[in-house]
Amino acid sequence: MKTFEQLVAEALRDVEEIFPCDLMSELEFDGPAPLLLDVREPAEYQAAHIEGALHVPRGVLEPASEYGFEETEPALAEGREEDIVVICRSGRRSALAVRTLKELGFLRVRNLKLGIRGWNDDGGPLVDHAGNAVDPDRAEVVIENPAAP
Repeated sequence: MKTFEQLVAEALRDVEEIFPCDLMSELEFDGPAPLLLDVREPAEYQAAHIEGALHVPRGVLEPASEYGFEETEPALAEGREEDIVVICRSGRRSALAVRTLKELGFLRVRNLKLGIRGWNDDGGPLVDHAGNAVDPDRAEVVIENPAAP
C-alpha cells in the first residue's frame, strides 16, 4: 500500500513543473497562453483563483477530459495537444492530475510548482467567484480555509 505522499513523490518524478514566476512571465507574452486548469474543490476555487483558469475538480478530471459525459469540459476535451498548466493549492494534487492527463494522452501538460500558494507568495493576482480581486493578504487565509469569513 502506498501513502498519498508516496503517490505524489512518484508523480513528481515524471511530471514537468513550472514555477509561479515563470508562469507569470509566460502569461505576459503576446503568444498563445497555456490553458490554466484548476483542479481544486469548488469552495477553494470560488474563494480565490487565477483569472481565466478553467475549473475542473480533481474528482471529475477523467470524465471532464472526454466527450460523452455530463462533466465534459470542451476546452479540456479538445486540449490534448494544447499547453496546459495544472493548478492546486500546493502542487501535490495537481501533480497527480498531470500524471493522469498524460496517461489520457495529453501531450503538453505541466504542474504549477508550489500551487496557488506559490502564485500568491510571488504576487500573482487572484480573483474570487465574482471576478473581484482578492487582496494578497486575504488570499493567504482563504487559500488555506476557503470557508473563512
